[in-house]
Amino acid sequence: MTVPGHRGGRGLIVETLAASGAYLAAVTIVFTFLMPVQNLFFPEYPSRASLLFLPHGVRILTAWLLGPRAIVALLPGVALLFLYVAGWNTFAPTRLAGIAVVVCAAPLIFEALKRLGADIYPHPGRTPCWICVMGVGAVTSLVSAGLLNLLFGNGFEDWLALFIGDVFGLFFLMLGLLFVFRWLDRRRT
Repeated sequence: MTVPGHRGGRGLIVETLAASGAYLAAVTIVFTFLMPVQNLFFPEYPSRASLLFLPHGVRILTAWLLGPRAIVALLPGVALLFLYVAGWNTFAPTRLAGIAVVVCAAPLIFEALKRLGADIYPHPGRTPCWICVMGVGAVTSLVSAGLLNLLFGNGFEDWLALFIGDVFGLFFLMLGLLFVFRWLDRRRT
């Protein structure tokens, strides 16, 4: 049986290295640069959530590009982030469920939309609907932030911080990639 878009074991390894690598690079940028700046401007803010969480953008764009394969491709990066943040508590049932929420939410929402007749995956010859990708990112954040707050017992303020950070993270990642690709395009010509 052939899975559409699947390129075998080697393709999955490359996808996983690329997606998890991009995810961990985004995490590094957030924790090394963005969180210290956020803490300077909002020292009294009680939530530990980033208000510009670039890894959410990586999750959404990976799910948009890879579909359900994004679950496997993102799993190592997400698991390493949870391990970094929670240590050995990562293996608690609620944390494992959190990992599942984080890696599965976006691909499941893209797939649900496709089954409902709104296939927004990229296709050759079709202009991407960037506002649709942003919409899926916002819905994914509503779902995943809500589920994570239920799992971890956090309040509304944490949910709101996760939502804001996710949406801003996706938007600014997409904007940054737009500038990078345009710059690369100009260099080629």
